[in-house]
Amino acid sequence: MNAPTLPAKDGFSGTPLSDAVAWDAYVAAHPDATPFQSRSWCEAITKATGHRCHLVTARDAEGRVTGLLPLHHIRSRLFGQALVASGFAVGGGILADNAAVAATLAQGAADMARSLGVPSVELRGGPLPEGWQVEEGTYAGFARDLALDDDAELLGIPRKQRAEVRKALESGLTVTTGRSEQDQRDHYRIYATSVRNLGTPVFPKSLFSCVIDAFGDDADILNVRNDREVVASVLSLTWRGTVMPYWGGGTTDARRLRANELMYFALMRHARTKGCTRFDFGRSKIGTGPFAYKKNWGFEPQPLVYARWLAPGEVARDTNPNSAKYRLQVDLWKKLPLWAANRIGPLIARGLG
Repeated sequence: MNAPTLPAKDGFSGTPLSDAVAWDAYVAAHPDATPFQSRSWCEAITKATGHRCHLVTARDAEGRVTGLLPLHHIRSRLFGQALVASGFAVGGGILADNAAVAATLAQGAADMARSLGVPSVELRGGPLPEGWQVEEGTYAGFARDLALDDDAELLGIPRKQRAEVRKALESGLTVTTGRSEQDQRDHYRIYATSVRNLGTPVFPKSLFSCVIDAFGDDADILNVRNDREVVASVLSLTWRGTVMPYWGGGTTDARRLRANELMYFALMRHARTKGCTRFDFGRSKIGTGPFAYKKNWGFEPQPLVYARWLAPGEVARDTNPNSAKYRLQVDLWKKLPLWAANRIGPLIARGLG
């Protein structure tokens, strides 16, 4: 096993050509790979946030990669430090040929944390290493196959939600998709407004642009307009025939206008035109409004289980905005002027990882 770190290049991580090619090839060939283990994702996160990426790899006697684990070194004065697989992702974790290799990578990650003086390693997917702390009962994922056409898609939505979607389709709202600078500005404005209203700091604008640049045609933005005004927007990734609405939000008028209903139904339509056969609605915290909303669409929650290594005497960092620890801060954040939230938020949010 070796654990090369990624040397700085133009302010973000880069690898020697041989390592980069091997990384890309291994992810492309592995059936369980997610976009969050890809070099595209890891380099985009480092470029946007400055959090260095370390790649733990396992190789056989002939030097072929048999497993890998990208880890972002998240540093924050508010939230502490952790090696996270992967930064700003809802998945990732260990990718390995077999359980023995996975165990080797887990040990390598813990060894790296010790050498860097980092108190924890957080895995957001993949195999659960033996002896690591398990986190369950917090998140659930939502994914299902797409129907063959709009009519079949509508019939697959439970009756009450289907009625809302039909009203949205008849509302006169319009939909556009793209990746232009204007699309990105519109998306960030809507997303920043939405998370401020939820009491959550917004991510740096560069995070979105770097991900779009890294994924090329496999990332785009869908905007819903009321006349000319964008009222709902979502940035999605496409991965192996699955569309993943990743960062989305709406204005205060979006709910009244049923803009979110149109947005997600239109994204299903858009995904089919790109050859996708599956819709991954992402993860939500159990018991929250987004959790209930996705169930209303007919998606069945699948519990997500994460794993964490902790150095002796250390406690897990708390980055959950629903935690009682942050209740006052969340309430105050909702009252901030948008300009202030957009200026301060990225300085805080980049430490969440």
